[in-house]
Amino acid sequence: MMCSIIPKPVLDSLHTVKACADDKDVNKVDAIFGAYRDENGKPWILPFVHDLERKIFECPSYNHEYVVFLGMVPFQELTPQVILGADSPDLKSGRAFGVQTVSGTAALRAGAELLLRHFKYTTFYISEPTWDNHDVTFLYAGFADSRRYRFWDPVTRGLDMEGLLEDLRNAPEHSVIVLQMCAHNPTGCDFTKEQWIQIADVMEERNLFPFLDAAYQGLATGDLEEDAWPARYFAQRGFEFFIAQSFSKNMGLYGDRVGCLTLVLNDEQQKQTEHINLLLASIIRALYLCPTRHGPEIVVQTLRSPELTEKWSECIRKMVKRITEARKGLRDRLEKLGTPGKWDHLTNQKGMFSFSGLTAKQVEYLGKNHHIYILPNGRTNMCAFNEYNLDRVAAGFHDAVIKCPK
Repeated sequence: MMCSIIPKPVLDSLHTVKACADDKDVNKVDAIFGAYRDENGKPWILPFVHDLERKIFECPSYNHEYVVFLGMVPFQELTPQVILGADSPDLKSGRAFGVQTVSGTAALRAGAELLLRHFKYTTFYISEPTWDNHDVTFLYAGFADSRRYRFWDPVTRGLDMEGLLEDLRNAPEHSVIVLQMCAHNPTGCDFTKEQWIQIADVMEERNLFPFLDAAYQGLATGDLEEDAWPARYFAQRGFEFFIAQSFSKNMGLYGDRVGCLTLVLNDEQQKQTEHINLLLASIIRALYLCPTRHGPEIVVQTLRSPELTEKWSECIRKMVKRITEARKGLRDRLEKLGTPGKWDHLTNQKGMFSFSGLTAKQVEYLGKNHHIYILPNGRTNMCAFNEYNLDRVAAGFHDAVIKCPK
């Protein structure tokens, strides 16, 4: 059996991950991983989640039975409200509805298969760069044509908005455009509201289909409502679109795999809601049979309680505050050291991730000489940095830039 060739960027990333795993230095800094860490570098279970889990386990009626294909009904009803709003006219009219999935990844995959099988889309666009799983998720769903729209400007270390809009204007009609809603992975660069309006104008003009990836709602601004603005704006404009939601990052339910695919349909498709749900059930049944129970139960009980919802919001604000401090801490130290280049992008970007601007050679040098590991493309998880290691990290960055100027 012949083995397919692994793309070089993926291979380089795998080598970096292995080098980090093999490094036994006690002061090693792993900034590759894709999860939040507290100020001590440890995984953080949100305190209200810890308390809620105890109550769930102690409830006499709690069990480990299967969940039906499209998920728990309370989850389907409550989760779309997090992103579209509790008073969403689209949810009340039935134009919008959600189905439970195995985290945001399965929401993307199930949505992609539905777009291919029912809506007959064949071309999709993702940002350059983006989360590396976006491409294979749509390709494995059966999409034939994978394309990129410009996003990152390496010179300004920010958005290439002009290039992005030009690529969307040149996209074939009925292309699916995957847009990260906030806290962009890997760059940390988000659109302003004005830029979202520009994107919506072009997509409406070109008859393009938005697919929003909402993996980090709350972790850009610290406000769930503010971060949901793009989705609510697209709904207000009357777009037909899909949203992939995840509670891995913003509620810390990584291994519980809690997600939702929210569909916002036009009038014609709304009449086929029953048929669409049957198609989704068949897709989900073939992919993983049924979603999970424990994590979604935590989400449901949180959203049913205003008190717990506020505690959740407090935790999100705490996470964002720590990430913001890490960004500022690294920038301040680099500027104090006189590290060549501008470093304001570290504090301009939002969310857990930053495109640091380091080259592949600098990244390699950083790992070998300072035991600090980030991805070869420069993507850095800012949660890896804290008051215990920021001085050493900044010194390592400075040394890498000086010793490997290109």
